Amino acid sequence: MKKLNLAVLTAFAVLCFTACQKSDGIDSTPLEEPEAEVMAISPRFANLHVCTELYPEGTVARGATIKTKQWPNGTTLTVSLNGGTAFVRNKVIAFAKQWESYANIKFNFVTNDRKATIRVSFSPGGSWSYIGNDANSIKGGKATMNFGWFDNTTPDEEFSRTTIHEFGHALGMIHEHQHPLADIPWDKPAVYDYYRQTQGWTTQQVDVNLFQKYSTSQTNFSAYDQASIMHYPVEEQLTIGNFSVGWNTVLSSTDKSFIGTVYPK
Repeated sequence: MKKLNLAVLTAFAVLCFTACQKSDGIDSTPLEEPEAEVMAISPRFANLHVCTELYPEGTVARGATIKTKQWPNGTTLTVSLNGGTAFVRNKVIAFAKQWESYANIKFNFVTNDRKATIRVSFSPGGSWSYIGNDANSIKGGKATMNFGWFDNTTPDEEFSRTTIHEFGHALGMIHEHQHPLADIPWDKPAVYDYYRQTQGWTTQQVDVNLFQKYSTSQTNFSAYDQASIMHYPVEEQLTIGNFSVGWNTVLSSTDKSFIGTVYPK
């Protein structure tokens, strides 16, 4: 097993926690978050995070696929942004709307609408989203997406990386490292150890979030794409050989073409 360099691994951690700020003139009371699905993170590793796909209570992660979770083509999705500063909300809107250039989907952004289809909170605790139309299963005005660290000092690269990624989930996209054709040469003992230390994850949680793949029969998919905005960064110390994936901060060419086949114009 390769020796893990946690200082290096920290640099590619996907998400971070900071306090959200109240918006100017906007009710910033956080939307109620799902109780069961949000993964507890040890305070010792509070600055190391990964995006988590969420699924409605009673469903199985492996059964949530892009075929069954995508929206009807041409849908306009009402997205309510609850909390955050005006600066943060405008950044989220700008980067989320990049999907509209390639998919026949529109986002109608509003604030404080607990009946909106997609309800975005800015509560400290990480970044996550329900997959596609699973948002319809989340009742009681609970959040269907969360950004837990954005503030007025967040750089555009981070707004881009995380906003586009989470809205990709909202359109029904899965994590690219769980692509049916992905063949990442994971060093599994190293991965288990790393995510145990940085996320407090069990072996089963690592298996579900990293190693398990979606099937070809259940998933609309294109070629596996290391440059996809939906890919976790993969540090070389977590693989066998010299395989690695860096920070993907923008839509790849495959992301653009693929989403256009899922939601054709």
